Amino acid sequence: MTSQPTRTEAAPGPEAGAASGTGLKPGLKNRHLTMIAIGGVIGAGLFVGSGTGIAAAGPGILLSYALVGTLVVLVMRMLGEMSVANPTSGSFSAHADRALGRWAGFSIGWLYWFFWVVVLAVEATAGASILEEWVPAVPQWGWALIVMIVLTATNLVSVGSYGEFEFWFAGIKVVAIAAFIVVGGLAVFGVLPGADTDQAGLSNLTEHGGFLPNGPGAILTGVLLVVFSFMGSEIPTLAAGESDDPQRAVAKATNSVIWRIAVFYLGSILVVVSLLPWDSASITEEGSYVAALDSLGIPHAGQIMNVIVLSAVLSCLNSGLYTASRMAFSLGERGDAPRSFARTTPGGVPRTAILTSVAFGFLAVFFNYKWPDSVFLFLVNSSGAVALFVWLVICFSQLRMRRIIEAEAPEKLVVRMWLYPYLTWATAALIVFVLGYMLTDTEHDGRTTILLSLLVAAVVLVVALVRERVGRGREREHGVRAE
Repeated sequence: MTSQPTRTEAAPGPEAGAASGTGLKPGLKNRHLTMIAIGGVIGAGLFVGSGTGIAAAGPGILLSYALVGTLVVLVMRMLGEMSVANPTSGSFSAHADRALGRWAGFSIGWLYWFFWVVVLAVEATAGASILEEWVPAVPQWGWALIVMIVLTATNLVSVGSYGEFEFWFAGIKVVAIAAFIVVGGLAVFGVLPGADTDQAGLSNLTEHGGFLPNGPGAILTGVLLVVFSFMGSEIPTLAAGESDDPQRAVAKATNSVIWRIAVFYLGSILVVVSLLPWDSASITEEGSYVAALDSLGIPHAGQIMNVIVLSAVLSCLNSGLYTASRMAFSLGERGDAPRSFARTTPGGVPRTAILTSVAFGFLAVFFNYKWPDSVFLFLVNSSGAVALFVWLVICFSQLRMRRIIEAEAPEKLVVRMWLYPYLTWATAALIVFVLGYMLTDTEHDGRTTILLSLLVAAVVLVVALVRERVGRGREREHGVRAE
């Protein structure tokens, strides 16, 4: 453990890489980072999966989103504190490496990489199914291949091209949700011209069985259904390392996460459950946002939502490939992955890390088409709880890293976690509680997800501990020889 600070200091950061002509280089503009931060918390799961949560918890799903949103705000505050003090492409993995030990950085880094390469397959398939509806002449696997190749090419060109694509993809999501909230809000208060708003009104929050029609326990069930749609809010801390002013970018993303979650998640879901009764069959059959648009008499609501969902899918794919490759780069840079992962092109692009990540993404796509109910289902379930593992590691890393920063460079504590360490411990306890509650959930596969995720995490952890032990043995052997 004592060697960790030396090891972290020796690793070249983004600034060092830029100066020496190797490593990652600044290429993301302020507008790119702003939209990545805003759009990063808006996943396709918000549009597609929210209907299931509403059906399970009724209007009380708002409390589920608020609870998870609060959790994300607290975790992002901790991550912001560490990342502003030490911006790095490895983000929480690099922080865990220094704060908890090499085994921690190795384990959470590879688990996070695994999560995103599986997400590549999930999102590529989702996007391909929409595109096949529009152009049936091209088979679904063909569209998945096309989408993956195009986004791989953009990531290989430069980090700026990734940022430009993400700027527009995220922009579509942001504009769509903002317009939905405005139009839906007018309908809820009965001032939308020409709309049939007989079903709309804030009374939908308390009628049809009350605010918690399925009891208070449904709030926790809702938490399990919505928690994974927040994964991606940590991406700005990874992307900030390739900007001109990483500290400012991370601080801005951290400070704005509260209103982003309040507006885009809580605001839009409030509009949905106000426009329609929570037990409306259309919410689960058509999807919550499509059903809401249909209730306003907006023509072609399904196709409009398909365009928005496709932009969300492409955004998630684009960011997933970027995030996986940067985590692979960081692991390679720290010696926890092949050194080739840390090599970059003259433009600062980690080509090998990108191609390796997309290769595993293609493999997962193949599994989805060949063995969707066995191999691919295992991959999805075994990566499902990684978000919670990441958040838990961030909590424990921040507890240790705060003391390290205060001892070495207290002036770097520009962003501080509130009520440290009490709120950090409370957040960690809440995450552990959610993980434990997942073990009781058999209806929505929560137990299967947590058990398989724990299995994969245990395997990675064993590999990490064995590598660390072997490494220490070699160091002792070299020390003896030197003497």
